Amino acid sequence: MLAGSYFKYARKKKWVLLKIIMWAGGALLFFFAVSSTTGKLSKQSYLQTNRYACSAGKCTQAKFVKNVLENATFDSIELCRLLCQKYGTLWPLPTMIANMSQQVVEIDPNNIEVTYFTPDSATELFLKKTVNIFTKTLITECQGKPSTKPERLFKIGIRITSSGLDLDLKTEESYKIFVTTKNKGLVNVEINATTVYGARHGLETLLQLTGRHVISDLCSTLIVDTATIKDRPIFKYRGVLLDSSRNFLPVDTIKNVLSAMSSVKMNVLHWHITDSHSFPLYLTKLPLLSKYGAYSSQEIYTPEDVNNLVDYAKLRGIRIVMEIDAPAHAGNGWEFGEEVGLGKLVVCLNSEPWRDYCVQPPCGQLNPANPNLYFTLHNLYEELQSLIPAKDLFHMGGDEVHIPCWNASTEITDYMTAQGIPRTKEGFFTLWSDFQKKALEAWDEAVGHNKTTPILWSSQLTEIEYIEKYLDKNRYIIETWTGRYESLPEDLMAKGYSVIYATKDTWYLDHGFWGNTQYHTWKTVYDYIIPEDPKALGGEVLLWGELVDMDNVETKLWPRAAAIAERLWTSPQLTSNQVESRLWETRQRLRRRGHKIDQVIPEWCYLNDGKCPYI
Repeated sequence: MLAGSYFKYARKKKWVLLKIIMWAGGALLFFFAVSSTTGKLSKQSYLQTNRYACSAGKCTQAKFVKNVLENATFDSIELCRLLCQKYGTLWPLPTMIANMSQQVVEIDPNNIEVTYFTPDSATELFLKKTVNIFTKTLITECQGKPSTKPERLFKIGIRITSSGLDLDLKTEESYKIFVTTKNKGLVNVEINATTVYGARHGLETLLQLTGRHVISDLCSTLIVDTATIKDRPIFKYRGVLLDSSRNFLPVDTIKNVLSAMSSVKMNVLHWHITDSHSFPLYLTKLPLLSKYGAYSSQEIYTPEDVNNLVDYAKLRGIRIVMEIDAPAHAGNGWEFGEEVGLGKLVVCLNSEPWRDYCVQPPCGQLNPANPNLYFTLHNLYEELQSLIPAKDLFHMGGDEVHIPCWNASTEITDYMTAQGIPRTKEGFFTLWSDFQKKALEAWDEAVGHNKTTPILWSSQLTEIEYIEKYLDKNRYIIETWTGRYESLPEDLMAKGYSVIYATKDTWYLDHGFWGNTQYHTWKTVYDYIIPEDPKALGGEVLLWGELVDMDNVETKLWPRAAAIAERLWTSPQLTSNQVESRLWETRQRLRRRGHKIDQVIPEWCYLNDGKCPYI
């Protein structure tokens, strides 16, 4: 009975084993069949989902284009845009001529031969440093190991005619680029410019004529094989305001901003370095300003720091215009006067309730009744001149003077009485203009001449009915922070004043984070157009620092600041909807260079031009 049971179990086990073998064989045949089918589909699937097609100047995933041929597609959206659109991924657009081929050749970023044609050794040394920046950037952008070692030689010839290294409102920034591929073994580039700064801009444009071919961790650098570009900026002043008084910004953070600015050809960093909150600038002649005014001994800019930043900016075609705001927005730091026998240099310091004495806490305004103030300003300006020699520009601030502060100081009101100045609105304007006149004299003495053109914010003194009485149109530039529909900038230009636009309801990038202010998208920044008037020097985006520090300064600036870069370089007759894909590629380029950039669109929309009109 046990034996019978065993054989019955054995027969059952044999049948189960046979069934297992049959199932395994079927599964194996199914696997080969599916694998074969998958192999056939994978090429189509790859074509549909991992390649990009160009149609009517727009790039989309190939799966959205019917009957697309593989040889009409690209393996990256970046290369598609470089070759599909008339102007590739250039930002800002060139203003004169921009002809580019739709073919690319591979180059080796580590094998570049550069020839310099310069009037002297100083300009050649400068260009060598800018070429070094160019080469490092080219290598950085192609992240990963080189996929091949192209034998083609990449030759660049740079020719300039001016020996000047000054960077001011008269600096010539134009350039010409010619790219040719004469044979399989050579890519030849010629960059011609008047100044080193024009040549630097040309090198940045050359970077934007390149693209990447990336497979896994391998990367190749490609460049269009033919191009002719002639370019110059429309506006002379293309700036970013950084505020390091409300929150301290480390030197490396400011350098990151400068690097990003250079990538879109912006040329002025307006550094609002002091305010009533803090005075972080260490001056050897006035060391107590930072001793009392800095947040800590670690949050100070030394002369070496400033020199370092000036040199760093200059190599990238950027000048630093430092602002020492006065007579308002001056508080902490200035209290040292009484300690050293100079009397009260500042009044209303940290007064409460603050709304009675200033527009924003902490309060403080310089004391125009104290003659020692102007001696102190002279020493301050003199040292600034040694740090940032001002060939033409210096920002003297000059906005938001709060009359009740001065009116609450008996020292000031007694001075007004002695001078025969009535305590009326016009009387306080006279006091204010008297301060400005004496401050300008202190500045001129520090500089050694009166040929500069200081910048002042628009204020009550710059109102059309007052300005000619108080401010000389041949000495001052007015930076207008009015609304987009206000006529003050145009009215000032009609009277002969030069103007820098700082339009608050379009170009203030701190808006939308506090109070009832409204956030300005990159499209708002781009679509605001200023007149091409000889008296319109340009404009800037402004990132006031109340809610900004090293952790978010770049995301709040970029890519919105890039929008004003094209607006001020090119002044194109285009809307933001017509340029968005180039802006997206500019954002990606900044990310590859290591910058922290705000996101402006879902990735799917980035990969498919024109399919997200709601963004």
